[in-house]
Amino acid sequence: MTVSSPSVADKRQAMAPARQRSAFKSIFIVASGNFLEMFDFMVFGYYATYIAHAFFPTGSDFISLLLTLMTFGAGFLMRPVGALVLGAYVDHHGRRKGLLLTLGLMALGTLAIAITPGYAQIGLAAPIIIVVGRLVQGLSAGVEVGGVSVYLNEIAPPNRRGFFTAWQSASQQAAVVFAALIGLLISSYLPAAEMHAWGWRLPFIIGCLMIPFLFMIRRHVEETEVFLARKEHPSVGQILATIGSNWAVVLQGALMAVMTTVFFYMITAYTPTYGNKVLNLGPIDSLLVTACVGITNFILLPVSGALSDRIGRRPLLLGATALAVVVTYPLMRWLVAAPSFGGLLAAELTMAAIYAAYNGAFIVYLTEIIPPHVRTVGFSLAYSMATAIFGGFTPAISTALIGATGDKAIPGAWCAAAALLSLLALMIRGHAKAAPRTG
Repeated sequence: MTVSSPSVADKRQAMAPARQRSAFKSIFIVASGNFLEMFDFMVFGYYATYIAHAFFPTGSDFISLLLTLMTFGAGFLMRPVGALVLGAYVDHHGRRKGLLLTLGLMALGTLAIAITPGYAQIGLAAPIIIVVGRLVQGLSAGVEVGGVSVYLNEIAPPNRRGFFTAWQSASQQAAVVFAALIGLLISSYLPAAEMHAWGWRLPFIIGCLMIPFLFMIRRHVEETEVFLARKEHPSVGQILATIGSNWAVVLQGALMAVMTTVFFYMITAYTPTYGNKVLNLGPIDSLLVTACVGITNFILLPVSGALSDRIGRRPLLLGATALAVVVTYPLMRWLVAAPSFGGLLAAELTMAAIYAAYNGAFIVYLTEIIPPHVRTVGFSLAYSMATAIFGGFTPAISTALIGATGDKAIPGAWCAAAALLSLLALMIRGHAKAAPRTG
């Protein structure tokens, strides 16, 4: 009896589960460092009051908090620098080396904040070390998002790039949830005096404890085939020159990124402050809403990315921005008319769904419109400019707008303006070739 050998199709079918396991392993390994970056940014914002007390004592609570928030903002201002310098390094030396470098820099910044003695112990050296630590974190963050997004794009099957790349943002949402839950636990069990003395350091110490594990697993990251297939690897100078000649695409990308960065910091970093200080809800309520937002985004972002693989990127991008322009301000007006935990939850989850629909398609779209040989630096520069100018300062801008107008719903108008700006950028980009429909 003759035994027929397996066909090529049979072999491919048999190998499919192994390839799928390998793909999800790569997603987990690469996105893990992105988790640490966002975790550190979130806990710095959550514990700004305690950090102000420890490192910036001025005799005025307002000035101390302002100095702390300026230090927080300094991290965002360093992102474009990191995008240019480290992004060029990644495009020249490879995705793997870049991901290890950014994780190392992020670890240094986290460690500095966790272990530096306060102003009472070492004087002026304390705030200086904290500022430097934030600058290093911002430098790393400037290319971490771009490096992870590009890597996931380049390891993904052609018909699943949206789904794969969406896990970059999903990993950030996991960090939002984790940071909020830790905040809930610490706030519930530690008295105020212990929080001021040392309790606020616990989240940063937890971040430090994750660093050896993250380094261990990121060392197993393999270089992408797209990068290895390139016959030439341009120098840093050549990369920057190419970015200069493609400035229009980078600028369009930055404008398209405005909505996603503003919405992200509105529904995550600003929610605890808005719920507590503006709506007069309890801090526990606000942190619970923040955790629910993170969980919702973690689920919806990959769904949106997968949907963009099926129907194309632009329908989701145009639909989400148009909806945001129309909905956000009336939604916030409804919320402030009768503030409640349920109202805040409903409003934030609605905005989270709009954000997820946009971001799930946008991240992969941006990787597709940037030329491959400058993809990391181009993506990182576009995204970091939007974050530095618009997204990162959303909490401060929203607070200033409320103070200037007396309208507690005005942050919704800020979100609508950001969405309108991105919608116009998308329409201008409309003459260019849209991301191909796959699936």
